[in-house]
Amino acid sequence: MTNSKDYGKEEMIHGTKVSDPYRYLEDLTLADTKEWLKNQEYQSAEYFSQIQKRADYRFQLQNHFHYTRYFVPERVQSSIYFLKARENDNQPILYVKKDRDPMTKILLDPNTFSDDQTVALSNYFISKNGKYVAYGRSKQGSDWQEIRIIDSDTLEEYSDRISWVKFTAIAWDGESKGFYYTRFPDPATQAPEDEGNHAKVYYHQLGTPQDEDRLIYENPKDKELGFQPLITDDYRFLCLYLRRGTSPKNGFYVMDLERVEKGFYQVFEEGEAEVRYISNNGTNFYFLTDLDAGRKRVIEVSINGTNGAPKELIPEGSAVIQEARMVHQHFVLTLLKDCCHELVMYNIDGEYQGIIKIPEFSSVIGLSGKRNQREMYIGTTDFLTPTVLYKYNFEVQDLTEICRSKVLFDPLEYETRQVFIPSQDGTEIPMFITGKKGLSLDKPHKTLLYGYGGFNISLTPQYNPGILPWLDMGGLYVVANLRGGGEYGDDWHQGGMLLNKQKVYEDFIASAQWLVDQGYTSPEKLGIYGRSNGGLLVAASMIQRPDLFGAVISSVPVIDMLRYHKFTIGRYWVPEYGTADNPEHFKFLYEYSPLHNVEKNQVYPPILISSAEGDNRVVPAHAMKFAATLQQAAKNHPENSNPIIFRLEKKAGHGHGKPTYKIIEEWADFLSFLDQELRDA
Repeated sequence: MTNSKDYGKEEMIHGTKVSDPYRYLEDLTLADTKEWLKNQEYQSAEYFSQIQKRADYRFQLQNHFHYTRYFVPERVQSSIYFLKARENDNQPILYVKKDRDPMTKILLDPNTFSDDQTVALSNYFISKNGKYVAYGRSKQGSDWQEIRIIDSDTLEEYSDRISWVKFTAIAWDGESKGFYYTRFPDPATQAPEDEGNHAKVYYHQLGTPQDEDRLIYENPKDKELGFQPLITDDYRFLCLYLRRGTSPKNGFYVMDLERVEKGFYQVFEEGEAEVRYISNNGTNFYFLTDLDAGRKRVIEVSINGTNGAPKELIPEGSAVIQEARMVHQHFVLTLLKDCCHELVMYNIDGEYQGIIKIPEFSSVIGLSGKRNQREMYIGTTDFLTPTVLYKYNFEVQDLTEICRSKVLFDPLEYETRQVFIPSQDGTEIPMFITGKKGLSLDKPHKTLLYGYGGFNISLTPQYNPGILPWLDMGGLYVVANLRGGGEYGDDWHQGGMLLNKQKVYEDFIASAQWLVDQGYTSPEKLGIYGRSNGGLLVAASMIQRPDLFGAVISSVPVIDMLRYHKFTIGRYWVPEYGTADNPEHFKFLYEYSPLHNVEKNQVYPPILISSAEGDNRVVPAHAMKFAATLQQAAKNHPENSNPIIFRLEKKAGHGHGKPTYKIIEEWADFLSFLDQELRDA
């Protein structure tokens, strides 16, 4: 029988001896691992049971989370589809409103998928005629989905079941008889290290079993290449995005469905640039791309085989073009300007047509509309406002608010300000600071600093009910826009990836130091929080500057930077992080990897490390090994009495599809931990 003693505790990597005493925690089937988890569960429960204010936070969070949540609707033919979560819904419900029917009806209610509401509606795709909806179901936060089909007229669910699907779009054909999708082999037939490899594109005909699906495309010579299908607006062309891991530099292939014998035509090769389809006029395609434009531009490309040079329609500007759609024969661009969004319009020839005014310090979180539709729907949000839905009519150039959520607090009592602070190398880092109006700086305030800094992901103003009790008690919520994100284009992203990753931690530490130096807070009152790559951020920052922080929340974190690529889809992140298999990469990964830089004689601030048992994106072993390492180091230091809490969420994954009641419990723990540990000097 295998036990913890059978797992190596150290190894030589490129001539360096690397210690890994808790590797056995990677195996959740081991008796020793189960015993460790049992002990952690007991310690965590005991810690939170002694915090009297937790019940108060939980009550406040229930009030703030139980509001009607709106999502951006989508019109298909004579029907409007939209998600909405009523006040007490744990999962949003999919509705349909047909023009011929005066009543809105429920199409799919995920709250009925399981007794504990941990089965979620992960996505949905509507057929061209609006009759059929293919949708994904995800269990307990898993990235794996099962695709099903429902008739939007009769509400009849078809017997079709499509398995072994994750991260795919569904592209319905022009006759609404079936769709294209991407799937992986049954994991039971693959070696563990190949989970997430060998993607293939199939066509599924409605009403047939999955084993009859027709193979459309594969690349057996490159098992790590991923594909995502797309049908053009005119339903004439099947397109494929080709991706390697999480790199934004995708390839783009096109096949004319009227001439399928010619197969796919390569428009852009993988790794060349980020290229996103906007629309097409026959064989003339419109793309949003960072090709020769780090902040992106709109180009026109002929895909008739002539390989002519792209024609620039909308040039790169001072702001990043984050999204582009074609609605009513107009390009509608979402610009990212100093981490906030603006909406602008151009005609089909690339001539500027004006701006669509949205609130200041806000984000566009959804936009729907099609090339031949005269109306589009827009959703906006900010730190103090849940989603507000608008309808824009192109013919009369009118923006109308159609609904907004009612909340149990007065947003006018709070304010958000933006500051720009120097990082260690002089680079200006934007930060949003949200708190009560008129908050004086005559004394330091409890502050929660949040960051991410990676994967070209931009942090823009977003509403989170979890922080409202924090703001109400006089706390500050701060979001730092670090390098590694996409806030200022490709250069900003590359400035915080691979060998530049240390710059991200320097940006975050500089942001924290500035808050202290300016009197907003003090180290004893400064908490930091991050999720996933952000969990890595706060863990690495804590290791490098333990004196600067009063409490740390590292949620579903990437921690072991030497072995992350060996778990589930970890190898997808190699373009971002690098890999310890490469001697040059090993050097910088080993220098900042939180797991390998814990010092035995260092006192670290209180830390809450949270994970989820069903997380098959960032496996719990990262968080578990980090907690065990910190706890052992604390035992070696008689003065270190700071708590090191490991929290494992049951029936949950990386965060996707988590029911509201679980989010409330999580934030009750987060806030009570911060309130308990952040104290006066």
